[in-house]
Amino acid sequence: MPRNTRVSAQPDVPGDIWKTNLAADAADAADVNDDTLSGMEIPLYAISDAGNGNADDEMATALRPPHKRPWLRILLIVLAVLAVAAVAGFFTARWYYQDKAAPGVMFAGASVVGQNSEQLAATVKSAVENTKITVTDSQGNAVTASLKDLGVNVNQKQTVSALIAAKDSNPFVRINPFSKQNVKLSATADKLALSQYLTGKLIPNDSQAIASTIAYDQTSQKFTVTVGRGGQAPVTDSVVKAIDQALDTPGTTRTANITYTQTDMPISEAAATTAADQANAGLGLSITINNGDATTYKIPAATIASWTVTTADPAKGTIAVSYNKQAISDYMNGELGNHLNQTKTNQVDLVDTSGNVIMTKTKGMNGVTIKDTATVADQVYSALSANRSATLTVASDVTKFDTEQQTVTWKIVVDRSKQTATVYNNDQVVQTFNVCTGKTGKHETTPGNYFIYLKYQVQDMRGTNDDGSQYLSSGVKWVSYFNGGQGFHTANWNAAGIASGDPTGHGSHGCVNMNEADAKWIYDNCPDGTLVQVVGAQPTAPVR
Repeated sequence: MPRNTRVSAQPDVPGDIWKTNLAADAADAADVNDDTLSGMEIPLYAISDAGNGNADDEMATALRPPHKRPWLRILLIVLAVLAVAAVAGFFTARWYYQDKAAPGVMFAGASVVGQNSEQLAATVKSAVENTKITVTDSQGNAVTASLKDLGVNVNQKQTVSALIAAKDSNPFVRINPFSKQNVKLSATADKLALSQYLTGKLIPNDSQAIASTIAYDQTSQKFTVTVGRGGQAPVTDSVVKAIDQALDTPGTTRTANITYTQTDMPISEAAATTAADQANAGLGLSITINNGDATTYKIPAATIASWTVTTADPAKGTIAVSYNKQAISDYMNGELGNHLNQTKTNQVDLVDTSGNVIMTKTKGMNGVTIKDTATVADQVYSALSANRSATLTVASDVTKFDTEQQTVTWKIVVDRSKQTATVYNNDQVVQTFNVCTGKTGKHETTPGNYFIYLKYQVQDMRGTNDDGSQYLSSGVKWVSYFNGGQGFHTANWNAAGIASGDPTGHGSHGCVNMNEADAKWIYDNCPDGTLVQVVGAQPTAPVR
């Protein structure tokens, strides 16, 4: 189509659009505008000079792309890169400080940023060692003491944990170095120990006021009272204030000036007795924990005593009794498993040749491993604090035991009424022996199903006679135990009883007395696991 040719809109063909493909005429496209998009189609009726202007100019204007802004694109890219870098830096910082002191964390007046637990432990230890308080009085007496001297127990482990956890409530604040947080020493103070230390250092012995105290006595296994006396006592308010300041910012030496007061007794005998009664009531509580399966453990009174804390305040004349929650938690975490964990033991049932269960040789036990001791520790603490007994269950993982069957081929039937022992193998009689069982009365051989579980070629046997005296049978041969202390063995001293079958006149202390050759035959031929069935009525006279 020639240039500058006017194109009719073709109104007689409604909706029909005449189009031009600029890619078909590269020369014309190049002359019109270098920015023309290849293959772009536009309706020609949209381009008209309306009687004036130039259609080619209108075509070029319509085809020209929007004005480009490269600086805006560059700015957006830069901002995106900075945002990605900021996010990456945030997460990197969070990861780096997860087990270290964060920026802005202060201790002992200095930043500890970036220190790990070992480094923080050394920092805390050094600060504690360098913390001193010099106490003076108006008479010119003075003593320089450590925190420990003054009854302050610093928990260095807890302090380190607090340093690492500082500023942890908000992840953005945590890594902000301009946000500061001072961490003080984690510690507990014993005001009685403070008063006793200063009294001993600054007041003559014959003038000292002594507070009544309580302590656990190992011999009586209860808390007892030591009665105090009246005299001179230090007023420790200024020292307590200096200690508080030292805990807030440790590592330096502080000073405190004290005065004295005359008192009948800093803590009375009555106050101490009340506290001892309360502590002893705690020892009488029954705190029982089970593992959710077969094992139960009762906390010993001595262990409860070790958790008992007495807090005395001479200024107020009081002794308060409480329990050490951390000590309870440590015990549950470190010791409870020794009492409640179970090793899985498969059950072994003895069966006859038809598969019928005769007895259980080994009782099955589930495997149990306790867990979540923190929860049961809280429950124990709550029970003791409320002065109530409790039966608690600790969470655990349980592995069920399996059951095995062991077919019995060897069997010994001890017939008390006949005073014989008959040996079977695969239900066939192998041997029958004359015996003498336990003496009629409290020493009778116990009826029931048992199995041989322990053997000795020779053993010294000890026991108690009916009159309370002790007996010793030395060198007893061919012993095969089947029910606790009851077993088959040689009894050369009881040949008459074995021959006559007379347990009433010649009965043993519960064992089955046999001639030596017979006892040796059972020892040699009847293996561990041999079924032993004690049956029949106890005779009242010789049976042979």
